[in-house]
Formats: sequence, structure tokens, C-alpha cells
Amino acid sequence: MALPPGLAFLLPNLPLLLAPPAAVYLAAYVAETYFAVGVPGWALALACVLSWPAALAAVVFWYDFKAAREAAARGARLPRQIAAKYPGSVDLMASNNKEVEDHVIGYRLSEFARTYGWTFNIRLLFQDRVFTAEPEYIKRILATDFNNYEKGAVFHAQMKSLLGSGVFNADGELWKFHRGMTRPFFSRDRISHFDMFDRHAEEALNHAKTRLAEGVAIDWQDLVSRFTLDSATEFLFGQDVRSLSAPLPYPPTAPQAARDTGARAHPANRFAHAFLEAQLTSARRSRYTAAWPLWEFWANKVDAPVRVMDEFVQPLLRDALARKGRAAKARAEEAVEDGATLLEHLVKLTDDPQIIRDETLNILLAGRDTTAITLTMAGYMLAEHPKILQRLRKEVLDTVGSRRPTYDDIRDMKYLRAFINEVLRMYPPVPFNVRFSTAPTVWPSPEGDIYIPAGTRCMYSVFIMHRRKDLWGPDADKFDPDRFLDERLSKYLTPNPFIFLPFNAGPRICLGQQFAYNEVSFMLIRLLQHVAKIELHPEVSPKSVPSPGWATSMMTDGQDKVVFKSHLTMYVQGGLWVTMDFEDPEEH
Repeated sequence: MALPPGLAFLLPNLPLLLAPPAAVYLAAYVAETYFAVGVPGWALALACVLSWPAALAAVVFWYDFKAAREAAARGARLPRQIAAKYPGSVDLMASNNKEVEDHVIGYRLSEFARTYGWTFNIRLLFQDRVFTAEPEYIKRILATDFNNYEKGAVFHAQMKSLLGSGVFNADGELWKFHRGMTRPFFSRDRISHFDMFDRHAEEALNHAKTRLAEGVAIDWQDLVSRFTLDSATEFLFGQDVRSLSAPLPYPPTAPQAARDTGARAHPANRFAHAFLEAQLTSARRSRYTAAWPLWEFWANKVDAPVRVMDEFVQPLLRDALARKGRAAKARAEEAVEDGATLLEHLVKLTDDPQIIRDETLNILLAGRDTTAITLTMAGYMLAEHPKILQRLRKEVLDTVGSRRPTYDDIRDMKYLRAFINEVLRMYPPVPFNVRFSTAPTVWPSPEGDIYIPAGTRCMYSVFIMHRRKDLWGPDADKFDPDRFLDERLSKYLTPNPFIFLPFNAGPRICLGQQFAYNEVSFMLIRLLQHVAKIELHPEVSPKSVPSPGWATSMMTDGQDKVVFKSHLTMYVQGGLWVTMDFEDPEEH
């Protein structure tokens, strides 16, 4: 039986915790036994208590001294450290947690950048967290110096309950093993994907049309999350969770909402809500550094939602292994069969149910949530920019008309691709990410090279980098798809492609990048074939309405009308509530 998280964290650290008072007691014993110097009980007790902060101060001083000497030896400097009022920067930790709730994401980090530049150190609980939004440093982390950075043991422990040892939570040879298993499955386009997208898109839009006919707004985020969840689970398992079979929620302020008590408990919604809860809890752990188990001392809070998810996954996994029977194991390089699901592909490569389970959930997280938030923010931008909607709709109807789009259609629709890229620029699905340095390294800088000690937590933000005006121009905080078509493309992005990284980069670049573009494009085409107008209604959901000053940041123009936040991926708090005007594409 597994130990509670708090005990599992404390027990291996007991020697370190007991060493300082033990050293004090031993010194008192030696003084009394060999030098006849008695130590009063109260003084011994006080010394034992003070031994902990004294030992901690000594360790921190030695670490800082050692790091400074190593930096000087390389002709470099340590990253500038954010000033804190209290030991362990507990004031920064508290204010950071508050800012996460009260301000646009990246607010605190962008404010620090005003004073400290785009690279600095936020030390929390005496642990360094080097943050950067510099494309050259992000390029080193992800690509040119890839082997010197890893997800690390802290991240692995934080995410293990949800992701196990899957591709997004593994390093080294284990990562290569998982990456090698899944790469062949994403190496080709499959026309069957469009069949799948078409079924689920039609069902989703029919849901929207029916609910809108009642005279109430729909939650576009909820709808596209169901669309991507059903598409992803069918893609992975050959059987979707049928989340679109559940009734859509009513706006919280609508009279029907009080009577709609069964929607959340609907069997088709259980998996989706469990998946969301597992992500929120896993992401929350990062706020407390490696000491997060102390906040889940007696019970792992991710286990309960994961058990709900496994109710769906495990029977499918057992069936797939049973179908394999006694057949000889296929070689890893064997071609992927047409129409095969990822589950069927993985079962051919291994009999280990844990490996298969972890890998499918990792790909589910990547394939469902990232696409869902891209479609969510696309809907948000279409509502906020009706002229862009009309221009996109004209391109869709001129290119596709009312028929189902093809690969060639999607490839030829340049403005649609520019629109999606601009959504990804301003609202990247994974706004923040992290790696740990495995060896000492130096980041070149005109202001003095920066020394990064081994084992340093290196955080980077594409959300902030994508909105930097010195990288994207003075209108970087404005939504404008034409920046991917006009002279700004050659001025900013072409000479420096690492300023745009919605799918990561380097060896860990997203395997499903083209799958995501196809899915987003397909759904938007189907939407724009039928919808001529989208209006935003955040007022029907109080949690969606930003409080005064929420969007104030050097990263935004302050015009956002909804609250977007982040767990492992970005999401809109309280949902994206909209109304839509449906029109027959034949009458256009």
C-alpha cells in the first residue's frame, strides 16, 4: 500500500531534518562529558530549535557562494534575483498565488520584466526558478542544447499521478522509447480523420443550433471541448466517450440552470470533468515547488479523478490486449495499418498495460486540450472581430461552398491558416513550460553572460514571448491575422522563427501538429459554412467577467472581455458564452 504523499515526502528527508538538532545534542554531550561544561535544558532545547534555520542559512549561503564562484570562473554572472521581503520569498509565493487569481496570466512575470529584463530568478522556498522569455535562450533549452535540459524529477513527481511515465513526463531513454512508439502513428495523414471530424462537428453544431433556438447562449468552450474529446478518444481508442451525447449546460444566470441538475452527473460528462479536475490539481502542485506533497499530506488529490478516467480506459485496454491473443509481437518498425487506432498500434509494440495506459493518456491530454483551447479562443476572436469573421467566411464559401473540406482545401486557404496562427500567437495552448538543467551552462548575453547551475529549474513562457513588442512590432498586443501574410512576416518572424513556438520546438516538438491544424481548420470551416455572426455574452456567467484591472498588463491592450487562465493548458474561466446566427450556405 502506497504511503500518503506527505509521509512519502518526509520520510526520505528525515535524516536531513534530524541532523541539525542531533549535531547540537552531540556537541552538548561532548561538552559535558569531556570538558565538564554543562548546558541548561532550556538552552539545549532552544539551540535544537534554532539549529534548523541556522543549518538552512548555511546551506543557502554555501550554494550561493559556490554558484557565484562557478559563474565568475566562466566570466559570467548569476541571473538577477527578484527582491523579496521575507526569508524563502514566502511573500512572493503568496502574492504570486493571488496574482494568478486576480490578473491576466503572465501579469506578475511581465511586471518583473520591467525591472529585471526578460530573464531573471524567482527564488521560492530557497529554490531557484530562472524565468526567461528570450527566444535565444528558449531555443537553447528546446533545440541547440537539448541534451542539457530535461523535465526533471520534480516535474515527474508532480505529474506522475496523471501522466505516469508517458512521453510528456519522461526523460532520456524512456522518453526516446515512448517517442519512438508514437512517432510512426503521426507520420502520415489519414482521410479517416476527416470522417471522424465530420461526424463530431456535425453533432456539435446541431447541439448548438438546437440550444440557441431556445433563446439562450451556449458555452462554446464546453462545446468544442466535447468535440475534441470525442474526436481524440475515437482517434486513440477506436471508441469515443460520447461526451456530445450529454445535454449542453445552460448559462448560470438562466432560469433553466437551476432545474438542470443532472448535466454534470451525466455518464458522458464524468470522464471530461474528471480529466479537468486531474489537470487542475496536478498543475496547482507547481506553486509549492518540490514540497507540494505537504499540501496533500494524507491523500493524493489526483487519484480520485484518475480512477474515474480509468473506468473508461481500462476496459478498452483489456479488450485490445485480449484481441492480440497469442499473436507474435510486431516489430517497432512495422508500418502502421490504415484505420488502426493508436491503442491498437501500441498493443502491437508492447504487452505492458501501464505503458500503454500512460501513453494514451499523455496523447489524449495533448490532442484534446490544446485543440480545444485553440478553437475556444478562435470563437472568441471571431466574436470580437466581425470583419475578420466575414472575410474568413467568404474564403470558406468561395473555396469549399457547402461541401466537406478536403486536405487540399485546407492547404489552399491562406487566410484561415493566418487566422489560426494569430490565435496561437496570442493564446498559445501551453503558455508556460519548464525544464531542469542537467549540467552547468552559460547563456550568452550582451549585458554579461548568465550562468545557470546544474539542477536549476528553468521556466519559459511563449505567451509572453509571443506578445513582446520588440519581437513582433508595436502592434504585438493587437489581434491581426494579416501579420502572417504581409511585410511583417518577413520583418519579424522569417529572420527569427523561434519567436513563434505554439507547438514547442526541437526533438520534443509536437508530433500532432498537423493533426491539430487539420482538426481546428475542419471545425472552423464547418462553423463558418453555417454561422454568419457570433456575439459574446460573458454576462450570463459571472465567473467569465473580468474584475476591474484584471487585464492590465504590458502584455495586453486591456480589452479582453473574458478571464483566461492556465492549468496545464490555457482555458476560459466560467466558459465562453456566445450566441450565433445560423445561415444556409447555399443562400450566401
